[in-house]
Amino acid sequence: MKHDRYALPIDSFADRPTPFYYYDLQLLHDTLCAVKEAMPANGHMHYALKANSNPRVLQMISSSGLGADCVSGGEISTAIANGFAPASIAYSGVGKTNREIALALRVGIGCFNIESIEELYIMSEIAVQMNKIAPIALRINPDIDAHTHHFITTGLSENKFGIDMRMLDQALDTASVLPGLKLKGLHFHIGSQITITEPFALLCERIAGIVDKCEEKGISIEHINVGGGLGIDYDDPVTHPIPDFKAYFDCFSRGLSRFSDKALHFELGRAIAGQCGSLISRVIYVKKGTSKQFLIIDAGMNDLIRPALYGAHHHIENLTSFAPKEVYDVVGPICETSDTFAEDYSLPSSRRGDLIAIRSAGAYGESMSSTYNIRKLISTYSY
Repeated sequence: MKHDRYALPIDSFADRPTPFYYYDLQLLHDTLCAVKEAMPANGHMHYALKANSNPRVLQMISSSGLGADCVSGGEISTAIANGFAPASIAYSGVGKTNREIALALRVGIGCFNIESIEELYIMSEIAVQMNKIAPIALRINPDIDAHTHHFITTGLSENKFGIDMRMLDQALDTASVLPGLKLKGLHFHIGSQITITEPFALLCERIAGIVDKCEEKGISIEHINVGGGLGIDYDDPVTHPIPDFKAYFDCFSRGLSRFSDKALHFELGRAIAGQCGSLISRVIYVKKGTSKQFLIIDAGMNDLIRPALYGAHHHIENLTSFAPKEVYDVVGPICETSDTFAEDYSLPSSRRGDLIAIRSAGAYGESMSSTYNIRKLISTYSY
């Protein structure tokens, strides 16, 4: 059903220079409430800053009590500056630098998610030098196909992320003996924009076997971090503004039920922030070709790169036209053929000055924007 309470405030857009990002803070609030209501009793949520690091968004998320999932020193500093407790931060990433590791140790983050045996040695060395104990979890690559775009699949054996299952024994043994380290948990993440439960159910089976192996070796872990990956409805965001968090959490509660004594950590980004954001633009020209019509808008791939980078689909609306529909290629002004938001897309007959909304742009939109073609970063508007 259509959720009118989340309708775009079109009247307030009329005098605003375009393009800009619009964030529906009521929808973000309701999404956070849905997360907390559905999360299991032993659950802990870390919001993935890489999805969206807008200060208003971060401050609302941190004030709701969620922790943070960071993948750089800059994200750690930004998380703390916007209200996240250092102890609630999980720090992932295959290429943590010495400076970033030292920063994280100095502020006292909750856990480092270790992605290689080589990283274990560096982490130990820096922790000992700083007279610190680094709390760590081993990120294990479970070799599971998430059935999503290959650019956002992270759990296959050929991906750069995590420790290969065949190196698990070596990693556990190394983590257990190196000074300056405290092995607290296991970490997994198989990919993003996953809209079926089967990959998560298979992940639970792999996790159970790995936890059993730890216990056989006399290694007790405190938490299991299953990562994130829950997708959103890019096709129909108006009808489905909030993901089915209950089904997502229930899958892990069932699959890991015999480990209920351990804390269960999640790292969602897109599912929390994705639907609250829209990229608002205006039509510059309607260009008629011999076989196509191009709707040229003032937002470009530098503002929202997902369609150019992944071939990603976003629902697009003309907010100011109610005329019969025509078919367009919706494109931006960047000097790249890939600066295309949609091909053969049906929209109400459009003209210069019409307001265009590209929906579900709250995740990996503003956070991935650039100044390519020496275009300025665009403004944001929250309501």
